[in-house]
Amino acid sequence: MRTLVAVPVYNEQRYITNVIAKIAEFARDDVLVVDDGSTDATPTLLAHQPVDVIRHKANLGYGRSIRDAFRWAQSYEYDWLITMDCDEQHEPEALPQFEAAILEDDADIISGSRYMCRKRCGDPPPEDRRKINAEVTQWVKDRLDLEITDAFGGYKAYRVSTLRHFDLSENGYAIPLQFWVQAAAAELRVREVPIRLIYNDPNRSFGGKLDDPSLRIAHYREVFLAELAKHPGKFAPAAEPCTCSVAAKADAG
Repeated sequence: MRTLVAVPVYNEQRYITNVIAKIAEFARDDVLVVDDGSTDATPTLLAHQPVDVIRHKANLGYGRSIRDAFRWAQSYEYDWLITMDCDEQHEPEALPQFEAAILEDDADIISGSRYMCRKRCGDPPPEDRRKINAEVTQWVKDRLDLEITDAFGGYKAYRVSTLRHFDLSENGYAIPLQFWVQAAAAELRVREVPIRLIYNDPNRSFGGKLDDPSLRIAHYREVFLAELAKHPGKFAPAAEPCTCSVAAKADAG
């Protein structure tokens, strides 16, 4: 079994060297870094690392980096792909936990959850992010009948043979909304594993107007409903997700 660990990065000069070194301690096979148009020293630092690199000439978005990782894993015929972030919010020490889940389970997607086990939680998340994540996770549970606890967890393992079921087009942070609908439509088997909740950068930008929580949740809702519409008759009809409470609470905070 061959496993690829893929790490999307953008201006991560602060973390890249230490994170790659730590991944090397725990990764069983190869590491791919998708550099999304970094303008700091990240490309120079990557040149000295024993990893494969995809480099975007410009910043194209997190979703585009994930899609590139999917294509790389398929092209080079890996059995499993694990994606994780580079800002020290995903611990390389958890890689053996994902590997164990791969070996002991017949799941197609193993998704790291920061909310599955409260004992493993560390830093409290920014309130608007917690509320938006909770709202979107409820959409996924209600409309797709997927019993998950963390809709936006980026630390995931994917059975590469199932990636053919995905036709993702989102370039930004809304890619999970497409991903979960398509995973449910393909009836893929999903399992969650607990990971520690770490927030090093509570002020991270989502880009332009999406830094406004009410506009961000509205964008996620639009992407989610548009993806549901591509699968008529697949999912039981339900009321449209209501974002009023989340937006109001986020604005109030």
